Amino acid sequence: MSSPAPEQDSLFDLEERIRRTVDLVASLRAERDAALAERDQARQELKQASAAAGSEIQKLRQELEELRGERKQVRTRIEKLLGQMDLLSGS
Repeated sequence: MSSPAPEQDSLFDLEERIRRTVDLVASLRAERDAALAERDQARQELKQASAAAGSEIQKLRQELEELRGERKQVRTRIEKLLGQMDLLSGS
């Protein structure tokens, strides 16, 4: 039996290296695509979270303004009641 010629071994080695390179490129492309999909999903979630937070902030601002208005009304009523009590104490 004769062993394969050195040219055939070199060709076989080259074919194997090319196959491994092709497999590696395919694997890297799949990883890249998965990473891009994950990035896009994260961006979408961030966008939704930002919109929800913006809506919540607006709602809280409105509630704060309403509470400030109520506090002002309560203060005015208490001052009025204290004035009336002062009138009763002074007479």
